[in-house]
Amino acid sequence: DLVLFAGDAYKSREPNQTHQREFAKRVARLASGGVQVFLLVGNHDLPHAIAKATAVEIFPTLSVANVTVGDKPGKYLIQTKRGAVQVVAIPWIRRSLLLSREGTKNLTFEQINDRVQEILTQRIYSEAESLDKSLPSMLTAHVSVGEAKLGSERTMMVGQDHVLLLSNIAHPAFDYIALGHIHRTQVLSQQPPVVYCGSLQRVDFSEEKDEKGFYVVDIDSSQEPGSRVTSYQFHPVKARPFQTIEVSIKDDDPDPTLTILKAIEKVPVADAIVRVQIQVPEALEGFIREGDIRKALDEAHFIAAITKEVQRSARGGRTRLGERSAEGMAPLEALELYLKTQTPPLSPRRIKELLQYGEKLIQEKQAEEV
Repeated sequence: DLVLFAGDAYKSREPNQTHQREFAKRVARLASGGVQVFLLVGNHDLPHAIAKATAVEIFPTLSVANVTVGDKPGKYLIQTKRGAVQVVAIPWIRRSLLLSREGTKNLTFEQINDRVQEILTQRIYSEAESLDKSLPSMLTAHVSVGEAKLGSERTMMVGQDHVLLLSNIAHPAFDYIALGHIHRTQVLSQQPPVVYCGSLQRVDFSEEKDEKGFYVVDIDSSQEPGSRVTSYQFHPVKARPFQTIEVSIKDDDPDPTLTILKAIEKVPVADAIVRVQIQVPEALEGFIREGDIRKALDEAHFIAAITKEVQRSARGGRTRLGERSAEGMAPLEALELYLKTQTPPLSPRRIKELLQYGEKLIQEKQAEEV
């Protein structure tokens, strides 16, 4: 009756035409079959410039039947084949749209975040109080909840999240709370259900082992508020696999390339996104034939990286990291790898301290872009 999409249709804020076409095909297939589709606007759906259109704005522009875009906080009444449903939407909101420049000029970044979270919490409570109790109601929000286990978005969006308390999200006026933004599937509360279904596809290697899918929620509108959700079940999908192949070359290995090729044979790489991480003694680095490695990965969908971590010889020298794809690494991961390969080696305490400073710099930079 209703498909609720909790934000982030694309990985990029400015998706190419092919991605937009393929997403529109799926939405049209649902809508033309009489299924109501609700698209919440997430942070990836917002353009870099405020004046530009969102990535899903084309649907209301063309007045596509059975498609509703939740681009503003508020209550939306959706008429399904089996009755009306109230959907309270909290899309990803730019701070600049909620707060005036005059009101925030003397506030720290943390204080601004606190103010945004306060405004969003007040809006949720206000909408909850105005609901028609005779109709099923759902809250969908593209936010981070403090009690949630974080996925790759922690490194992608560090410092920008609207972190709300679970107690403020799990309002008893809602029959079900569908959350977006965090990629990891998880249930934060049973009564009412507060659920991150997670992303349908893996975004980077931090999600390599994560199960992907969606939830099917059954609601009995004849029941009283708080008892309407009769079941909500996770349905896994066959997401594109990410595979990490780790190989450690020994000092006396007569053919390092052959060792790597044998390791590749043991991993199902067909249609997968693959990275190969090789630890190799300095004296054997020149015996690695990268062309042969790439040929062995012909069936992979994409080779994210072939990384060579060269072990220093006794006479010293600098560790080289080889090739590293930006697609395969988050900013903090790259910084951590860089710090761990310094000569002379840095202490774990020093690395932790520098990572904290690095994270703060990323927060400040991203705050300027919002």
